[in-house]
Amino acid sequence: MTIEAKVTAGAFSGEVGATRYLPVADHGLIGDLRSAALVGTNGTIDWYCCPRFDAPSVFASILDADRGGSFELAADVPARTKQFYFPDTNVLITRFFAEDGVGEIQDFMPIVDDSREADRHRLIRRVVCVRGSLPFRARVAPRFEYGAQPHTVHAQHGSAVFESPSLSLALTSSVPIEVAGPDVWSLFKLHEGESAVFALDRVGGDVAPRFCPLSEAEQQFNATVGYWRRWLSQSRYRGRWREMVHRSALTLKLLTYAPTGAIIAAPTTSLPEQIGGERNWDYRYVWIRDAAFCVYAMLRLGFTDEAEAFMDFLSEHVHLQATEAARPTGPLQIMYGIDGRHELPERELSHLEGYRGSAPVRVGNNAVNQLQLDIYGALVDSLYLYDKWGQPISSAHWDDISELVDWVCAHWDQPDEGIWETRGGRKNFLYSRLMCWVAIERAMRLAQHRGLPADTVRWGQARDAIYRRIMRHGWSAERHAFVQYEDGHVLDASVLMMPLAKFISPTDPKWLATLDALGEDLVSDSLVYRYDPQASPDGLRGEEGTFSICSFWYVEALTRAGRLDEARLAFEKMLTYANHLGLYAEEIGHTGEQRGNFPQAFTHLALISAAFNLDRTLG
Repeated sequence: MTIEAKVTAGAFSGEVGATRYLPVADHGLIGDLRSAALVGTNGTIDWYCCPRFDAPSVFASILDADRGGSFELAADVPARTKQFYFPDTNVLITRFFAEDGVGEIQDFMPIVDDSREADRHRLIRRVVCVRGSLPFRARVAPRFEYGAQPHTVHAQHGSAVFESPSLSLALTSSVPIEVAGPDVWSLFKLHEGESAVFALDRVGGDVAPRFCPLSEAEQQFNATVGYWRRWLSQSRYRGRWREMVHRSALTLKLLTYAPTGAIIAAPTTSLPEQIGGERNWDYRYVWIRDAAFCVYAMLRLGFTDEAEAFMDFLSEHVHLQATEAARPTGPLQIMYGIDGRHELPERELSHLEGYRGSAPVRVGNNAVNQLQLDIYGALVDSLYLYDKWGQPISSAHWDDISELVDWVCAHWDQPDEGIWETRGGRKNFLYSRLMCWVAIERAMRLAQHRGLPADTVRWGQARDAIYRRIMRHGWSAERHAFVQYEDGHVLDASVLMMPLAKFISPTDPKWLATLDALGEDLVSDSLVYRYDPQASPDGLRGEEGTFSICSFWYVEALTRAGRLDEARLAFEKMLTYANHLGLYAEEIGHTGEQRGNFPQAFTHLALISAAFNLDRTLG
């Protein structure tokens, strides 16, 4: 049967899986520290942005199975599949077990060392038959600019160039390929020990298409494995949960944009918090809060280079403004582009149906204009920890910190949108107050430790005022717990940070009462909800799942309270909610499914922190 006939027969579309969309959890992540791709357990790449994380997608069938584009590669016979990472790397292996043989796809993106920018962005898919013989099929169907921009295809001598007005990609193959409409197809058979290679390169300008022979693919595979293993060997963690901690570290590294040191929140946009709901956001940017927590996690494991790179990002791109006229919400934005840009306009892509029909699909993020006072505590704490565990901060950094803390002292008592970026109006959130206290307290510690100049009298007065405000207005006698916002009665999992930030003793009676209240109201089988949207409307329709970072915060709070049996059980339960590769999305739904953007940096950094502290306490 010809390729065209198989297309007509529908052999390449809709065969894998009972629905048009794989579960979010049925994916692995590969990347080159500039961009990333999601590879499904069926062998399909259904999310890839080129040449960087926040570029328009080339493959986005995870957001629209018909119009998004994909790179399908699979056994052309019924087969079971399993997926794993090549040990201690971010090289992904998808295996196919069929009646007549066993094959695997090795997916990776070569790392370009010692370069702030790389012109060539390469994605390699190496197919190997390891037992018997297997027929394979491939379909390369890019859809540029989120599926909105047409392209042409030109093929010759085992290669094809996809050209659009904004981007050109070259596909080279060691097996015959044919053009069918806007796509390229291939049918081939491998016997035991044989392999085939597909390489997808960004081309244009000074970068010409370059064939990727089997020998070069082998060399780049070995080089990529070597890169990841050398990087991971720097880890100092030797505890009980080494495999999960190291997978989280490797994932956080994948979410790092090497040219600037930026760390993104997630590599995807608009994967829904609820199927059919509107809680769909673009997370391919640098949240000051998330990235600062990432620095903490990396420093804990011994990865000081990543912390230093993020400090460089702050120095080069995140500039404090002395006047409010520059930024009416504060001296810092809550997020930035991976290149440090300030403008991230949000728009909806109405031509895409969204994951399993969950519209709208959004790119950009209007939360950039929100006031979230907690980011200052996260930022100053990361600088404090970098000075403690990394390198002493510079005098220029101290000048910026001093200016920042002066601003916090003058503005900490205003309402804001809070850590959860609610769109239901500003409130006096306890967590925002807490992290303003952290900003001032850590700066005072740093000044004392280093003998640095500081207005310690003014800072101390503001710090103490915040403490008293939280204790008087953040505590609800009715709930017998610390609550979401001042003089309210709604519980919020963000208060789990109170003992973690050293604001309150982890065995203080008020804190233990809060921990019990949270356990009764927001915890379900170790999983923790952020808050109850019905009790505290957040301006959005629908419900959400449990928030995985909060679940790991809960483990750490139990640990610090001395409730080690509960902490260990909750932690072990949380590990069972990871996907088959040890990856987590932002949330977990009622039946254990992953929800939201995937994988999520926030979740993995919290896992590292919880594992580190629980392991240390258990001894």
